[in-house]
Amino acid sequence: MNINPNNVEILISAVKPEQYPDTGLPEVALAGRSNVGKSSFINTMIGRKSMARISSKPGKTQTLNFFKIDDQLVFVDVPGYGYAKVSKTERERWGKMIETYITTRESLAVVIQLVDIRHNPSEDDRLMYDFLKHYDIPTIVIATKEDKIPKGKVQKHLKVIKQDLDMDPDDTLISYSSLSNAKNDLILNAIEKYLK
Repeated sequence: MNINPNNVEILISAVKPEQYPDTGLPEVALAGRSNVGKSSFINTMIGRKSMARISSKPGKTQTLNFFKIDDQLVFVDVPGYGYAKVSKTERERWGKMIETYITTRESLAVVIQLVDIRHNPSEDDRLMYDFLKHYDIPTIVIATKEDKIPKGKVQKHLKVIKQDLDMDPDDTLISYSSLSNAKNDLILNAIEKYLK
């Protein structure tokens, strides 16, 4: 699958189902902790520097942001989870919004869950993965910030992530660095498997 970065547009920031866009395209949701590098991942994947806003303040995404990618699919950036500085009520509201989208959206083809390769998956990471599996949602796990650890240790870290999340053998796990688009094709091919 090839993506033309000049043909990417932000469709809408939605908080409830009636606001979701009706594009007829398959959707790929991106979930992860607030500081895992979701915006950098989106920008690198689509070859645009600032399509998804990168903030030094985690927890900035507070809505479901729909990006139409080259008339082929829609990336849906969901609010980051596990961010402590947001009030409990606010966190519950985001949780409900994410849950509603993931469990009811028929055009959702696959969820990309981003985890930080440097650390063991957090309790929130495990809860999110278990939640996706509970609803039989196909999942691709991307271990971000690959550039922050020695090359020789990547496989060891991936093994820990796989074990900690108790990953389904059918789900794909890929290490990734937003400093390079070297693995974009690998990820797009993994996504494409679910777009049939």
